[in-house]
Amino acid sequence: MADVLKYGDKIFLQNAWDNWNGGFLDTNNIDRTAAGSKLDVSTAASSGRDRNSGHWIITSVDGKAPGVEVVAGDAVYLQNMYGGDGGYLDTNGGGSAPQSKYGVSTSITKDRGAGTGRWRVFAETSSPVDSKVRVGDRVHLLNGWDNWNGGFLDTNGSGPTESKHGVYTQCHLA
Repeated sequence: MADVLKYGDKIFLQNAWDNWNGGFLDTNNIDRTAAGSKLDVSTAASSGRDRNSGHWIITSVDGKAPGVEVVAGDAVYLQNMYGGDGGYLDTNGGGSAPQSKYGVSTSITKDRGAGTGRWRVFAETSSPVDSKVRVGDRVHLLNGWDNWNGGFLDTNGSGPTESKHGVYTQCHLA
């Protein structure tokens, strides 16, 4: 049985596209395209591309303490660890890729706008079957913008230099 994910854990997120070849969620470059953005977000071939750019710390929106187990349905913040603080995963602006809803970047603050940095965890798989989220589980992340209508985190098309794919949100699960 895999370890249960806990608040305060440093994690990486691997995209399942093309038999788990979609890359690892990663920051890349300074984002100058959207107001309030810190870094671009894309996927990379490895979780350790550059100064922890593929590592994220999971914290609770609702104030659950570090060490408390993450369960399906929890609302979380994901802080990127590039250079010690790569910002918080955030939706910002319209998505530029086909079928995308919003662009994704990092922000200096947890919530740049109303819920833009909040992500609800939906666990698709878990063993044993319970509400706990385990390392290795397949999960989906729904953005909290506009009363949880920010879309599901997804890859689409090519990303910036040194990346595999661009990262956006979309309206529904693929």
